[in-house]
Amino acid sequence: MNTAASVQLTPDGRLRHLLTTEGLPAEMIRHILDTADQFVSVSEREVKKVPLLRGKSIFNVFFENSTRTRTTFEIAAKRLSADVINLNVGASSTSKGETLLDTVWNLQAMDADMFVVRHSQSGAPHLIARHVKPGVAVINAGDGRHAHPTQGLLDMYTIRHYKRDFSQLTVAIVGDVLHSRVARSQIHALKTLGVPDLRVIGPRTLVPTDVEAMGVTVHNDMREGLRGCDVVIMLRLQNERMNGALLPSAGEFFKCYGLTTEKLAHAKPDAIVMHPGPMNRGVEIDSPVADGRQSVILPQVTFGIAVRMAVMSMLGSV
Repeated sequence: MNTAASVQLTPDGRLRHLLTTEGLPAEMIRHILDTADQFVSVSEREVKKVPLLRGKSIFNVFFENSTRTRTTFEIAAKRLSADVINLNVGASSTSKGETLLDTVWNLQAMDADMFVVRHSQSGAPHLIARHVKPGVAVINAGDGRHAHPTQGLLDMYTIRHYKRDFSQLTVAIVGDVLHSRVARSQIHALKTLGVPDLRVIGPRTLVPTDVEAMGVTVHNDMREGLRGCDVVIMLRLQNERMNGALLPSAGEFFKCYGLTTEKLAHAKPDAIVMHPGPMNRGVEIDSPVADGRQSVILPQVTFGIAVRMAVMSMLGSV
């Protein structure tokens, strides 16, 4: 068992923390997706609540802003009947010189049961997970360029919902792979679940030099890369994480790597189009595609709440 997996799982194989999809066994990923199935229907009820985490305190500790991710975690926790405390720590204690672990230990003294952590530094949630007391769980809501496991898992749920069998799929991940923690989480999960043909498409400046070691094939020509694909996952162009001029312009990027109806025609006619959001329309994706019949971008958001409920319910029972 690798280090990440040993921190994430209890000795008897249950989920202890969720920090990365890397090293997460296929049976655990499937268990999370199966558990999420049970929560999708909760969203359709008149009373959208189940009592599984009643009395538990969940702290959303965001050292980096993300309204969308924080909101979906908050909704998921409240639907499980937990008490939720939202903290935008980047604007408070750390700016006063408090260390990351000091912040966590102070919150732990307030009887926290679970931390949902987002941080600009890779590895921050892992550090926290190693220093919380037994019984306190940590969920990585995105760390640096490293991982965003719940996004990766909700993407797996979406793919399974529409395509069923991972072992027959051709999947393309398109765009700014270099800066994308989502892409890393997707690649690890897709390989673990047995996808035989996994492709990365993007300009050389936005594709990691070692990505092929993760079991993917690299394409710099988008039309060639999309040929015969069942699933097309577009990534956000992450200008805030770029150092220097990696692209000539957003317009040039769209011309070569933006998903248009014409480019999508190279994929299979029943291919689904995904995007973790937020979308830059006219940069990564054209509006007729984002709003078209092959787009499953809004269902991804709905499934994301169920997947986060699944993860939280499993961690809350350990």
